Amino acid sequence: MADRVMKVNAFTTFDLLDASVEGHGFEEEAFATLNVRTAREAPEEITLELELDNTELESVPPHADRVTLSAAEARTLATELQKAAERIERNE
Repeated sequence: MADRVMKVNAFTTFDLLDASVEGHGFEEEAFATLNVRTAREAPEEITLELELDNTELESVPPHADRVTLSAAEARTLATELQKAAERIERNE
């Protein structure tokens, strides 16, 4: 990715995922980076970071989206992801 906003290294959670962005009057697909981050010392929150490869996008400027979660919110998300993964596995 050229003009990357997020820092990506060997510890990045996912460095190449299929993604899409949708807005009023457009929808585009691109590769994306998705990362889970916490502070190294005394973490108080979890940050999810998502950046789509801006070289593949025409409708949005280079940017990264971030969501901050509490420990309880992260557990709720993890539970929902686990349930969704189990539904997929049952249909394989």
